[in-house]
Amino acid sequence: MSKVVFITGASSGIGKSIGEFLVEKGFIVYGTSRNPEKYKNSKFLILELDVKKEETILESVNAIIKKEGRIDVVINNAGAGITGPIEEIPHDEIKANFDTNFFGPIKVIKAVLPQMRKQNGGLIINVTSIAGYMGLPYRGVYSASKAALEIITEAFRMEIKDFNIKMTNVAPGDFATNIAAGRYHAPLLDDSPYKKPYGDTLNLMNAHVDNGSNPDVMAKAVFKIIETPNPKVHYKVGEFMQKFSIVLKRILPDKVYEKLLMNHYKL
Repeated sequence: MSKVVFITGASSGIGKSIGEFLVEKGFIVYGTSRNPEKYKNSKFLILELDVKKEETILESVNAIIKKEGRIDVVINNAGAGITGPIEEIPHDEIKANFDTNFFGPIKVIKAVLPQMRKQNGGLIINVTSIAGYMGLPYRGVYSASKAALEIITEAFRMEIKDFNIKMTNVAPGDFATNIAAGRYHAPLLDDSPYKKPYGDTLNLMNAHVDNGSNPDVMAKAVFKIIETPNPKVHYKVGEFMQKFSIVLKRILPDKVYEKLLMNHYKL
């Protein structure tokens, strides 16, 4: 029997690549978007969902259960980027980012757990970020939101183990997607004390995304996780140096690692 997969934020980028790859592998895939009417030619059905709005989550989950009778895999992929000096990012934008990157996935998890308990099994994959393993300059809010999702997954795994429900994180590095175009950018203010370092860092971040890996790499990694009987707690997917940066953070003194980051961003 084909597994039923539910992917949030699946209209483009990593989510779309995962969905299309899993369809080719014989899975029944449902994706989501805030504007599904734009994606009528998608290779899988796109449902309307905004992770900030709990009612749209429940509607999508209930629609899938009514049609398929089960949900086997949930991929919490919907997310939003945000950049800027923390001092200058409006507080409402910080809250909005956490609503999407942290509270949104929690709402999705809560919506699917009753069904997974009922069917005595399921897998939840939370897409985080390598940026969630370190506080990156001018990406501090994004790093924090993804780090929060990483940590709460560790706790969730232990709480749902008795129900035969598995959960894991997969942290991508830089991939060639449209996330840079869709992220919130705090404006470069002429009178800002951060104008030059923030502007230089922003250009560097955008170049990393433009030169990032093909999202199909993430799709293959997620497929492998789905096929693994007992997934690990954390997975990292990206260029060697991006993954190695996490190792360096574990072994280097804090100030040495901080200096490496500052040198990388030319701060």
